[in-house]
This record gives sequence, C-alpha cells and structure tokens, in this order.
Amino acid sequence: MPNIMPFEGLRYNLAQVGNLSDVVAPPYDVISPEEQDELYAKHENNVVRLILNKMLPTDDAHNNRYTRSARVLKDWKESGVLVKDSKPSLYVYHQIFTVNGREYCRKGFMCGCEAVPFGEGMVFPHELTMSGPKQDRLMLTTTCKTNFSQIFGLYPDENNEVQNILEEAILGETPLEATDRNGVINRMWIVDDQDVVGKVVKLMGPKPIFIADGHHRYETACNYRKQIAQQGLLTTNHPANHVLMVCVAMEDPGLIVLPTHRLFPNVRAMSQADLQAKLGEYFRITTVGNGINSAQAAWALIEKMNDQGTMALFTGQDGVWSLIQLTESGRKKMDEVAADHQPEWRSLGVAILHSLVIDTLLELKGHEKPKYVHDVAEVAATLKNEPENYPLAALVMPATVQQIEDCSMVRERMPAKSTYFYPKLITGFVFKPLE
Repeated sequence: MPNIMPFEGLRYNLAQVGNLSDVVAPPYDVISPEEQDELYAKHENNVVRLILNKMLPTDDAHNNRYTRSARVLKDWKESGVLVKDSKPSLYVYHQIFTVNGREYCRKGFMCGCEAVPFGEGMVFPHELTMSGPKQDRLMLTTTCKTNFSQIFGLYPDENNEVQNILEEAILGETPLEATDRNGVINRMWIVDDQDVVGKVVKLMGPKPIFIADGHHRYETACNYRKQIAQQGLLTTNHPANHVLMVCVAMEDPGLIVLPTHRLFPNVRAMSQADLQAKLGEYFRITTVGNGINSAQAAWALIEKMNDQGTMALFTGQDGVWSLIQLTESGRKKMDEVAADHQPEWRSLGVAILHSLVIDTLLELKGHEKPKYVHDVAEVAATLKNEPENYPLAALVMPATVQQIEDCSMVRERMPAKSTYFYPKLITGFVFKPLE
C-alpha cells in the first residue's frame, strides 16, 4: 500500500517576493529556452533558477547549472526568501481553468508519497521513461536535496471521501494564489490539523496511486532514496523516503485528459489512395474533406464516435483528411502484430496508430519522432505553414483514465504521449526538503 505523509514544506515568503504569480513556473520539461529567459527576467526569485538553471559555456564539474541551483537555494533560505513551515502539513491544491468554453476546477492535495520502485508497491506507472531526464533530475536532487516539482498521482475514490475531508477543513480559509501563463488560477491551502491529516493518511493507505505525470521524477526519487541507503544514511524517518506528490481522485470532475495529435516529419508523401491500398483490409476509410481546414470536422467526428479505434489521417500529397475506423479484421491484425502486449494495451488508440498503422501497414517503422500537438487548430496551422515538412498527420483519441488504470494494473507502459492532463501542475507553491 502507498504510504503518504504530511511534511514541513519550504515556501516563498510573500513579504519578500510579493506576487506568487511572478515566481512560479511550469514544470521544467515544458519550459522552452525562450520561456526560460522570460522567467529569469520576470522576477529575481523565480523558481526557474532552481528547477532549470541556465547552462553556461564555462560550466565544469564544480560550477554548473546544478551547483548554481544549490547556491541559489542556500541563499534564498538564508535571506528569508524561502521559509519552512513549522508543522507537518498537507497542502490542498485547486486549479481553475477553461476548456472549450467550459470552466473546470481540479482538486487535489500535496503530500509526501513513499518512493517505492515500480512493481514493489502500490504506485503504478503508465508511460515509458528515458535515461537522460532521470540523470538530469538525479543530479539536481543530489545537489539541492529538495523536491521542487510535484509528481501527479491519481487514486480511486468513488465517493470523493478524501478530498471532501480536506475541503471541509479549508472552508472559510484564504488561499495562496497564482495565475500561470495560460490563465489557469492556482490556489493552495495549508492543512496542519493533525486529526484531519491522520484521517487522510488512513484513508489513502489501501488505495493504489497511478502516475499521471512525472514518471521520470518518481523514478529519480526512488534512485535518490537508493543512493542514500547505499551511503548508510537512510533511516526510517529520513525525508528521502517520500517524494513530493499531488494526489487527485480519478473521479474528480475537474480531471481532464486532452488528446495529443501527431505530425510526422520527413516521411514519404502519400494520398488517400495509398491509405486505401495499405489499410483498406483492416480499416473502413471515408473522406472527411479536402483541404487542411477539414481537420476540425475530422476531430468532431472522432469525438462523437468516442472509439479508440477511430482516428483521422491527413495525406499531404492530395490534401485529404480521411477517417479510418478499425474493423474486426483490423483488431485481429493488431492482436497479431502486438502479441507481446496485453489486450489492455492493444486497445489504445495511440497503440493502434503507431504499432499497426504507422509501423506495420504504412511500413514507416523507425521514422523520426513526430511533432506532438494538443490543439487541432495548431495541427491545421502547422500543415498550412510547413506543408513540405509534414507529409502525414494523425488525429487520435487520448487514453482514458480507466485505460490508464487498466494498463497500469497489468504492468503495461503506454506509448509516449498517450495522455495529456491539462493543466500542468504549477511549480513554486511548496517544496519538500530531503534533509
């Protein structure tokens, strides 16, 4: 069972930094070099200096982005820019945002979650990880001995019992607030009532947690804990036992999963006739429309059908959007080409797209990494502005929360970019010390 716990958070001192909106940032892995510059310029205490310090030509083993982050952290603690809470706390976290004209509020809470390697406990992954990001985050963690960014965890709670206890505890309390670059309003309340904390910890005890976002950081936390153990320093109550996590109920009404569409660079040009020749035995193929701007109509059809085996392909040679629908023979073919995966994995739209359509039937295995785009309008704009760069594009359904659970429980890792939980968690509300 996952062991969660309160912790004494390290937080910005508003008397010194002023507006929290000026010092928070998106997760490190979505910050572009241009945005890094903007965040540096926005405020001298912006968290980007901790999570993604700039690289310099003079960097060496003793002076580099990680050691600079550590010096910044030390300076901010000594000068009172960052202060540590006096009581172990849970941190209630709301994000208020709009999607397609509708307002949502995603509710969760921040805690320390025991960092147990995948397969040894009740914390489950759903996506594959790469060694580079894990090494980067381990260097930062080892140097700064602090969790700066939260992992995004999902847990089952049909009656929303856990969050209801916390919501009752914050009634009438004024939150800390920050608005991010996308206009998302982030609010946080501190809950240090030990009776409330105890109830939450007890209720969370038997529940599994599924990683929605932050797989690299979770595995990094496990590696850091192992590193401390190998040094003979890991005790029962050592802070490295637990990693900073936001927990959100899988049934939360504000939990939104958006699609991640694909634009494929430098593949051979194709027409709808080519799709018919190569996919026709396994997919029902119909024309949505001619021209790039038919993308919205294609996506509307996909959403209406709400089926993981339905997707749309744009062929640059003739400028046609085609709706393709997996047939029974296509399902059998998918079972054949992905026989080394569980049925839960084989039913995913992104798995069908990449394993069956792209790699097998269109014979594009080994293609360049696609460009990932969440907004259909951006797909159309990219195809219009760079037609020679992207001869093929695909609109595909996101995996559902239930599919995340199903795949996780059978120890399957989804293909990259199977899910996009919007909005991203903000970094800078609270940090978790590891010493």
